[in-house]
Amino acid sequence: MGIASDIILVVVAALFGGLAAQRLRQPLVLGYILAGILVSPHMGLVTLSSVHDIELLAEIGVALLLFALGLEFSFEDLRPVRRVALIGTPIQILLVTALGYGIGRGLGWEWLPSVWLGAMLSLSSTMVILKTLESQGWMGTLSSRVMIGILVVQDLALVPLLIILPQLGAQDGGLAALGWAGLKSALFLGLMVVAGTRVFPWLLGRVARAGSRELFLLTICAIGLGVGYGTYLFGLSFAFGAFVAGMVLSESDFGYQALADILPLRDVFGLLFFASVGMLLDPAFLMENLGIVLLLTGLVFLGKGTIMAGLTRVFGYGNVIPLAVGLGLFQVGELSFLIARAGLESKALGADQYSLLLTTTVMTMILTPFTSRLTAPLYALVRRFNGRAPLETIDLPRSELTDHIIIVGHGRIGGMVAGVLRRQGIAHVVIESAHRAMVDAKQAGVPVIYGDAAQEIVMEAANPDEARLVLVTPPDFSSARAVVARLMEQHPDLPVIVRAAGREQQLALMEMGVREIILPEMEAGVEFARQSLLRLGLPPTDVQQLADELHREMYAALYEQVPAYAATARLSAARDLLSVSWVRVAPGSPVAGRAIKDLAVRTRTGASIVGVLRPEGFTANVGPDDALHPGDIAAVIGTREQTGAFRHMAAAPTGEQAA
Repeated sequence: MGIASDIILVVVAALFGGLAAQRLRQPLVLGYILAGILVSPHMGLVTLSSVHDIELLAEIGVALLLFALGLEFSFEDLRPVRRVALIGTPIQILLVTALGYGIGRGLGWEWLPSVWLGAMLSLSSTMVILKTLESQGWMGTLSSRVMIGILVVQDLALVPLLIILPQLGAQDGGLAALGWAGLKSALFLGLMVVAGTRVFPWLLGRVARAGSRELFLLTICAIGLGVGYGTYLFGLSFAFGAFVAGMVLSESDFGYQALADILPLRDVFGLLFFASVGMLLDPAFLMENLGIVLLLTGLVFLGKGTIMAGLTRVFGYGNVIPLAVGLGLFQVGELSFLIARAGLESKALGADQYSLLLTTTVMTMILTPFTSRLTAPLYALVRRFNGRAPLETIDLPRSELTDHIIIVGHGRIGGMVAGVLRRQGIAHVVIESAHRAMVDAKQAGVPVIYGDAAQEIVMEAANPDEARLVLVTPPDFSSARAVVARLMEQHPDLPVIVRAAGREQQLALMEMGVREIILPEMEAGVEFARQSLLRLGLPPTDVQQLADELHREMYAALYEQVPAYAATARLSAARDLLSVSWVRVAPGSPVAGRAIKDLAVRTRTGASIVGVLRPEGFTANVGPDDALHPGDIAAVIGTREQTGAFRHMAAAPTGEQAA
């Protein structure tokens, strides 16, 4: 069967590897790598017809991963980390290259392979980091954004590295080749801006109108992989092109649906990538060179991890972030395989050096999920001896925060809520990770803590133990989910209200334990309908009743879809039985001018009048001697049938309505 049988063997082995990893509470990535080791030719357990074909399919996995990353990419999310990404990453590449050069010379290598070693070590693994962050629930945190920002720039640096390194032994032509590559990159990006803003949205719009999910998925794959192949023809990175394609699509109206459709396909091809990584590990070579492999792995862990953490600290990130970045980005990346292959083809690296570098790369990838898990306990240990690093806080009260509301995010929604709370004199504090939004909060006089709310030390600075409520307002779902996960773990009894973009996100939050979820888009739809009906002349009471029904349908039905919240749905339904309805007393109504006790409303309808709204104001707890007048709006409690019966009583006679 050729490659088909190879794929079947790899997928089946990955299934068992993934089940084993899940049983051991380890990331699935480790199970996939283990599966690759077991089916590799080095083990002799099964025979693959072509390992090279699996490696080629794995490149599609890398491209799809970066395509999905591009779809999730947001310049706003990376704005807080742009300095460390754009300035710090080139410095990091130079420092790690120098480290690798020193290690190579220490191992007795010549200067040229030592430089190639340093270049390989300078890149980290986007695939491993994204999967690790996702499995550990850290996507959306400031630490993850710092890492992703660095990884994006590292991936971009692959192109000049592949041009510069082969030119090291040449006497001329290096600068010209680098300049030509820069020109091609600029030309490609220009074409992508045009295609991404005009061609792709038009094409996806035509396909979406056809109503075929299969055709839409095929179009998404064709765009992502086709653009990637186009960059390959340009002489640039295939994966880089896929990332750019996803990035431009993310700004279109179809970005969310494209991401939802591509994720399962990305995960399947990503499985092939990690299995191919395991195939590179030769157990025989590892055992024969165990000492030097462990030495090189240890030097990479300590040296590169220290450089990563130090640069992050130099660029102003404190608390747990430098430790998380150092323990997360120390590994050697998948794009380093391309550098190693180019070094072997140009004879800058020998066969033994090539095998040593590949084995070390795989070892660092395998270690990453374990080292990343050490972040929290190591930071707790550091904090015990050195205390907490100071947080940037503005306008916090000198006394301890108590009986207050915590607002995560000072965007449009968070800023508006903070303004309302300030007018009502309700104590509150904002946690904001974007520097520009933090400055806006400062100018508005809002108490603000600068930092990532998903980090324990930042959330603890807001004193959640004494808080009444937490509002999670960021539109980015991964950020909101990370904050909610931290709150549910550390403060499960603290009420939380979260913003969600749709029913899928709402259900995911409910499964995490959140009971109060706001859907801004759906709320906007209800308000559009409400104002439209008022403009069309419908009675305000009827419009409000319709809006209340829409809200009940919007939220209560979703609770019923989660079995664990059946009790909550029943409580919601019971609450609706006693909801307040507003009924206008029409001119000429038989109840107009009569005392409430004479109307026998409760006896005749089962409903109860609890208040009356008049032009001069609202009167609560009306007495039996109070009379209803034309134009009054009565607040009535009862079931829908009971309030409907009173609505019929308060209406004008049929003849007068017709007149």
